[in-house]
Amino acid sequence: MMTVCGSKLLFKQKDILVVDVGSGTQDVLVYQAGKNIENCPKMIIPSRTRLVAGQIRRATQQGHSIYLNGHVMGGGACFSAVKQHLAAGLKVYSTEQAAYTFNDNLTRVHQMGIELVETVPANADKIWLGDIDLPAFEQALAAFAQPLPAQLAVAVQDHGFSDEESNRTLRFRLWKDFIAKGGLLRDLVFTGQIPKVYTRMKAVRAIVPGSVLTDTGTAALLGITADPAVRPHLEQGILAVNIGNSHTLAAAIRGQRVYGLFEHHTGLLNTELLASLVKRLQINELSNEEIFDAGGHGATLHPDMGQGWDYIAVTGPRRAMAKPLGWHEAAPYGDMMLTGCFGLLIGLGII
Repeated sequence: MMTVCGSKLLFKQKDILVVDVGSGTQDVLVYQAGKNIENCPKMIIPSRTRLVAGQIRRATQQGHSIYLNGHVMGGGACFSAVKQHLAAGLKVYSTEQAAYTFNDNLTRVHQMGIELVETVPANADKIWLGDIDLPAFEQALAAFAQPLPAQLAVAVQDHGFSDEESNRTLRFRLWKDFIAKGGLLRDLVFTGQIPKVYTRMKAVRAIVPGSVLTDTGTAALLGITADPAVRPHLEQGILAVNIGNSHTLAAAIRGQRVYGLFEHHTGLLNTELLASLVKRLQINELSNEEIFDAGGHGATLHPDMGQGWDYIAVTGPRRAMAKPLGWHEAAPYGDMMLTGCFGLLIGLGII
């Protein structure tokens, strides 16, 4: 087992509710200290953005106005539902914090047709926004006589906050800075202070004080390294590919360090294009402009990356796209859907 220094070692003996928040699902592991991980409770359930979208669609069908309150959270499905609600000629009211779900620039939120208020308007359905619904987890676990752990560890995709530049641009500036400063994934697992730019992570911390936070990309890449077939190749270097429901992230990892990566929207990829991009990453020829101009997030490569990176491991719910390519399908502890949860546990030095 790799070792980790500092306060993260204190988590080793704690029971932890580990949640990987995706666009389609939230993948949940109840880590119970002293128990084989394979025997720990686990759930794959609809994501919060899809659940919120369902609430909005019901209000649309009933012709009701809606009032959004709570916290910034993942957009995706709930963003689409809000746009459909407005297109139907119905009112959308929101608190300022909830409105950041739709854009970091509140002027643009207002231009969408969302009215910013701080009190509940009359005759509007109240809908709470937040990436983590702790009472729901407590209720689900109680049905099987399982206690809710006091400690929470969560992965959310946080592009970073900017009311001026594209979130795609900001996200890759943050990735580039991270790689330039050493590229150690565990440095992006926050047990203490969360950098100011990560407002979505800070929102989860506000919901559950003391929670551990990281990005879903970080969690997935760490989780791939937990696969027993992958670990022997880490010192030579691997390419880790996570094909999620909405985003695909590929990274060159040697030891514990990331040397380069790219991130694209899964819906814009097919098997042939994915293979081409990964090949160009392998030989250190991929450019940020190539990905960004095609609608993806971008690419960043460290000058010391070099070429090679022959061993490729893939995970994620859309990994079938890579099936014809013959890459190793990583499934740490026998459960591919919990790769991000295992990544959080690696980040905490538990596995």
